[in-house]
Amino acid sequence: MSFPTAGTKIPIQSYKHNGTLHRTWEETIILKGTSKEIIGGNDRILVTESDGRQWRTREPAICYFSPDNWFNVIGMIRTDGIYYYCNLGSPITHDEEALKYIDYDLDIKIYPDMTYKLLDEDEYALHKKEMEYPEAIDRVLQKSVKQLISWINQRKGPFEPGFIDEWYEQFLQYR
Repeated sequence: MSFPTAGTKIPIQSYKHNGTLHRTWEETIILKGTSKEIIGGNDRILVTESDGRQWRTREPAICYFSPDNWFNVIGMIRTDGIYYYCNLGSPITHDEEALKYIDYDLDIKIYPDMTYKLLDEDEYALHKKEMEYPEAIDRVLQKSVKQLISWINQRKGPFEPGFIDEWYEQFLQYR
Protein backbone atom coordinates (compact mmCIF):
# COMPACT_ATOMS: atom_id res chain seq x y z
CA MET A 1 0.00 0.00 0.00
CA SER A 2 1.19 3.50 -0.78
CA PHE A 3 0.87 6.23 1.80
CA PRO A 4 -0.21 9.83 1.24
CA THR A 5 2.47 12.44 1.71
CA ALA A 6 2.40 15.39 4.08
CA GLY A 7 0.64 18.39 2.60
CA THR A 8 -1.63 16.48 0.24
CA LYS A 9 -5.39 16.87 0.49
CA ILE A 10 -7.41 13.70 0.26
CA PRO A 11 -11.01 12.62 0.91
CA ILE A 12 -11.87 9.94 3.46
CA GLN A 13 -14.46 7.30 2.58
CA SER A 14 -16.07 4.83 4.93
CA TYR A 15 -17.90 1.77 3.67
CA LYS A 16 -20.13 -0.83 5.25
CA HIS A 17 -19.25 -4.53 5.36
CA ASN A 18 -21.46 -5.21 2.32
CA GLY A 19 -19.39 -2.80 0.20
CA THR A 20 -21.82 0.12 0.13
CA LEU A 21 -20.47 3.62 0.63
CA HIS A 22 -21.38 4.88 4.12
CA ARG A 23 -19.93 8.40 4.40
CA THR A 24 -17.41 10.69 2.67
CA TRP A 25 -15.43 13.55 4.20
CA GLU A 26 -14.51 16.00 1.42
CA GLU A 27 -10.88 16.59 2.28
CA THR A 28 -8.30 16.11 4.96
CA ILE A 29 -4.81 17.58 4.84
CA ILE A 30 -2.26 14.85 5.46
CA LEU A 31 0.20 15.83 8.17
CA LYS A 32 2.05 12.50 8.35
CA GLY A 33 1.82 9.41 6.18
CA THR A 34 3.91 6.36 7.05
CA SER A 35 3.51 2.60 7.21
CA LYS A 36 2.71 2.97 10.95
CA GLU A 37 0.25 5.86 11.01
CA ILE A 38 -1.53 8.45 8.96
CA ILE A 39 -2.38 11.72 10.66
CA GLY A 40 -4.55 14.35 9.06
CA GLY A 41 -6.30 17.58 9.90
CA ASN A 42 -9.46 19.25 8.74
CA ASP A 43 -11.83 22.04 9.74
CA ARG A 44 -15.48 22.61 8.85
CA ILE A 45 -15.39 20.19 5.95
CA LEU A 46 -18.34 18.88 3.98
CA VAL A 47 -19.53 15.38 4.90
CA THR A 48 -21.80 13.43 2.55
CA GLU A 49 -23.94 10.58 3.87
CA SER A 50 -24.84 7.53 1.77
CA ASP A 51 -28.36 8.90 1.25
CA GLY A 52 -26.99 12.17 -0.19
CA ARG A 53 -27.55 14.32 2.90
CA GLN A 54 -24.69 16.74 3.53
CA TRP A 55 -23.45 18.61 6.58
CA ARG A 56 -20.31 20.42 7.73
CA THR A 57 -18.13 19.50 10.67
CA ARG A 58 -18.31 22.11 13.43
CA GLU A 59 -14.71 22.37 14.56
CA PRO A 60 -11.10 21.62 13.67
CA ALA A 61 -10.16 17.96 14.01
CA ILE A 62 -7.05 15.83 13.95
CA CYS A 63 -7.56 12.32 12.53
CA TYR A 64 -5.44 9.31 13.45
CA PHE A 65 -5.42 6.21 11.25
CA SER A 66 -3.28 3.11 11.26
CA PRO A 67 -2.89 0.37 8.68
CA ASP A 68 -2.46 -2.03 11.62
CA ASN A 69 -5.36 -1.16 13.97
CA TRP A 70 -9.08 -1.87 13.63
CA PHE A 71 -10.05 1.63 14.73
CA ASN A 72 -9.46 5.27 13.90
CA VAL A 73 -9.56 8.30 16.16
CA ILE A 74 -10.81 11.83 15.55
CA GLY A 75 -9.77 14.48 18.06
CA MET A 76 -12.21 17.39 17.85
CA ILE A 77 -10.91 20.68 19.19
CA ARG A 78 -13.68 22.56 20.97
CA THR A 79 -13.63 25.58 23.27
CA ASP A 80 -14.22 23.42 26.35
CA GLY A 81 -11.55 20.83 25.50
CA ILE A 82 -10.73 17.95 23.19
CA TYR A 83 -13.43 15.42 22.46
CA TYR A 84 -12.55 12.18 20.71
CA TYR A 85 -14.68 10.02 18.48
CA CYS A 86 -13.34 6.57 17.71
CA ASN A 87 -14.69 4.42 14.91
CA LEU A 88 -14.24 0.66 15.12
CA GLY A 89 -13.43 -0.34 11.59
CA SER A 90 -11.01 -2.07 9.31
CA PRO A 91 -7.45 -0.81 9.03
CA ILE A 92 -7.16 2.13 6.65
CA THR A 93 -6.23 1.66 3.01
CA HIS A 94 -5.16 4.32 0.55
CA ASP A 95 -5.42 4.63 -3.20
CA GLU A 96 -5.39 7.55 -5.65
CA GLU A 97 -9.05 8.22 -4.81
CA ALA A 98 -9.17 8.40 -0.98
CA LEU A 99 -8.29 7.01 2.42
CA LYS A 100 -10.76 4.14 2.94
CA TYR A 101 -11.98 1.84 5.68
CA ILE A 102 -14.95 -0.35 6.55
CA ASP A 103 -17.04 1.08 9.40
CA TYR A 104 -18.19 -1.64 11.80
CA ASP A 105 -20.76 0.47 13.66
CA LEU A 106 -19.23 0.45 17.16
CA ASP A 107 -17.91 3.82 18.33
CA ILE A 108 -16.37 5.20 21.48
CA LYS A 109 -16.92 8.83 22.47
CA ILE A 110 -14.37 10.32 24.85
CA TYR A 111 -14.90 13.53 26.78
CA PRO A 112 -12.25 16.11 27.78
CA ASP A 113 -11.96 14.52 31.25
CA MET A 114 -11.11 11.22 29.44
CA THR A 115 -14.30 9.46 30.51
CA TYR A 116 -15.73 7.47 27.64
CA LYS A 117 -18.83 5.73 26.40
CA LEU A 118 -19.22 2.78 24.01
CA LEU A 119 -21.88 3.63 21.43
CA ASP A 120 -24.05 1.88 18.83
CA GLU A 121 -23.96 -1.66 20.24
CA ASP A 122 -27.54 -2.19 18.98
CA GLU A 123 -26.59 -1.06 15.48
CA TYR A 124 -23.59 -3.39 15.56
CA ALA A 125 -25.75 -6.37 16.60
CA LEU A 126 -28.28 -5.60 13.85
CA HIS A 127 -25.68 -5.19 11.09
CA LYS A 128 -23.71 -8.20 12.32
CA LYS A 129 -26.79 -10.29 11.65
CA GLU A 130 -27.97 -8.53 8.47
CA MET A 131 -24.56 -8.40 6.79
CA GLU A 132 -23.37 -11.67 8.28
CA TYR A 133 -20.16 -10.44 9.86
CA PRO A 134 -17.83 -13.43 10.18
CA GLU A 135 -16.96 -14.57 13.70
CA ALA A 136 -13.31 -13.70 13.01
CA ILE A 137 -14.34 -10.06 12.39
CA ASP A 138 -16.41 -10.05 15.58
CA ARG A 139 -13.44 -11.37 17.58
CA VAL A 140 -11.00 -8.80 16.18
CA LEU A 141 -13.47 -5.97 16.81
CA GLN A 142 -14.07 -7.02 20.41
CA LYS A 143 -10.31 -7.23 20.90
CA SER A 144 -9.94 -3.79 19.29
CA VAL A 145 -12.50 -2.27 21.68
CA LYS A 146 -10.37 -3.54 24.57
CA GLN A 147 -7.18 -2.24 22.92
CA LEU A 148 -8.74 1.17 22.35
CA ILE A 149 -9.96 1.40 25.95
CA SER A 150 -6.46 0.44 27.10
CA TRP A 151 -4.98 3.24 24.96
CA ILE A 152 -7.49 5.70 26.45
CA ASN A 153 -6.67 4.64 30.02
CA GLN A 154 -2.91 4.74 29.35
CA ARG A 155 -3.15 8.04 27.40
CA LYS A 156 -1.37 6.30 24.54
CA GLY A 157 -1.10 7.27 20.87
CA PRO A 158 -3.59 10.00 19.91
CA PHE A 159 -4.73 10.20 23.56
CA GLU A 160 -1.28 11.21 24.78
CA PRO A 161 -1.35 14.68 26.38
CA GLY A 162 -0.36 17.26 23.78
CA PHE A 163 -0.77 14.94 20.76
CA ILE A 164 -3.80 16.73 19.28
CA ASP A 165 -2.44 20.20 20.08
CA GLU A 166 0.93 19.47 18.45
CA TRP A 167 -0.65 18.11 15.27
CA TYR A 168 -3.14 20.99 15.19
CA GLU A 169 -0.18 23.40 15.13
CA GLN A 170 1.19 21.46 12.12
CA PHE A 171 -2.25 21.62 10.46
CA LEU A 172 -2.36 25.42 10.87
CA GLN A 173 0.90 25.70 8.90
CA TYR A 174 -0.73 23.99 5.88
CA ARG A 175 -3.88 26.13 5.86
